[in-house]
Amino acid sequence: MMLNYAVFGTDDLAAAGAFYDALFEGEGLSRLMPSERMIYWLGEGFAFAVARPFDGAAASNGNGTMIGFALDSEAKVRLLHGRALELGGTCEGAPGPRGPKYSAYVRDPDGNKLCFAC
Repeated sequence: MMLNYAVFGTDDLAAAGAFYDALFEGEGLSRLMPSERMIYWLGEGFAFAVARPFDGAAASNGNGTMIGFALDSEAKVRLLHGRALELGGTCEGAPGPRGPKYSAYVRDPDGNKLCFAC
């Protein structure tokens, strides 16, 4: 089984789009906006999106919900963690070794939790 895609909800699509455009800069992803309520970033084996909730209710983040991004080096983990903080994200765990992985954690401006790991 493979994960098809991951989506975070947002109430400010323009701000979320700007955050992830800048965060993913240089990662070789294509940006696609198939509707006025959703933006995708696509790459080989990668599909991530932000969207206004379909039901029209306010977006919220789940307690315990996290999306992990697999990276190819500790340097890339540190780069994306630092970039996320510069873009208005908040630190949830500085880069460092955790078990068999090297990882870092942030929350995006909507409060969604991300993990960068190699």
